[in-house]
Amino acid sequence: MEPAEFYTGIVAEIYGPLKSYSPDPGPYAAFVEEVGGPALELGCGDGDPLLELRRRGLQVDGVDSSADMLERLRRRANEQGIAVTVFHQRMEALNLPRRYRTIFLAGPTFTLLPDDAAALAALCGIRAHLAEDGAALVPLFVPAPSEGIGRARMATAPDGAELRVSVVGEERDEAARRQTTLLRYERRHGADRSVVERPWVLHWYSRSGFRSLAKTAGLAVTAITDVHGAPATDDATDVTFRLEAIT
Repeated sequence: MEPAEFYTGIVAEIYGPLKSYSPDPGPYAAFVEEVGGPALELGCGDGDPLLELRRRGLQVDGVDSSADMLERLRRRANEQGIAVTVFHQRMEALNLPRRYRTIFLAGPTFTLLPDDAAALAALCGIRAHLAEDGAALVPLFVPAPSEGIGRARMATAPDGAELRVSVVGEERDEAARRQTTLLRYERRHGADRSVVERPWVLHWYSRSGFRSLAKTAGLAVTAITDVHGAPATDDATDVTFRLEAIT
């Protein structure tokens, strides 16, 4: 299946209750406040941290490739009384009606792009939508091989259904910088059971390789920081690139 179609159907339904990570909105709020609005979150999913940034009064739009995830976001926004503007588009095919002072991804969603060609297209889209005096943040990481194949992570849905996701297989290609993990999603409610298996593809980058892609897209790397916001050491595998337009 197309990587952009991963978060649909049962996967989108299970995502919220089973997600193991919610980004801290603080660093993104600080970034938007520093550089200025309007801002754009790429890969906004079901609304974290976009909804909190909007609650704080920041002018932030969102874009995501999954209509199902955006529907969840809109429902959450309506329940919380928060006005949002979001677009159903792929990150590598952006065509939005305006430019932004601030563009960011909250978490390493960029690694869901399947290869360097898609990454370059996404970076070109960022450059095309970035104001000349703006800045972008792109977190990246090098995934580790999965542990505990066959072990399930479980949660309970609001209607009492049992939700679970488990790793059933994995392939890793160091040369292609790609890891493909086969995930099984299950929903059980009484005698009803829904099961799907989907490949979760992660594509990672060397720092020099990402810097080269950014330069080709017309973007300069102005900082590389670690998860604490400090300058990243050479061996850090979770880093954030700050990008600005080359003029």
